[in-house]
Amino acid sequence: MKRSLLNKENLMIRKAFVMQLLPGNEAEYEKRHNPIWDDLIAVFREHGVRNYSIFLNEETQQLFGYAEVESEERWGAIAGTDACQRWWKFMSDVMEYNDDGTPAATPLREVFHLD
Repeated sequence: MKRSLLNKENLMIRKAFVMQLLPGNEAEYEKRHNPIWDDLIAVFREHGVRNYSIFLNEETQQLFGYAEVESEERWGAIAGTDACQRWWKFMSDVMEYNDDGTPAATPLREVFHLD
């Protein structure tokens, strides 16, 4: 778990992960995020998530996610919110999911960072 100093009072944790888009769903995935639901944005903000981006590798259909979070506990608590559960169901037909209904995501370990 790597941290980046944002200011003297607040440390943020940088999170990175990959997910897999199902073939042929590039346009639909992007459409569903533009705009993303207001209540989901509110959940992210309430749980200390900032600077959240998702990128697509068009050759492999792999999604790369990056977010800065205030704590692992608050990041983990997002999964239990109504907005997140509804979003996961909404997205389940365009990307790979685990048997338990969560997106198949592989965390990445940071090996370099430059502020």
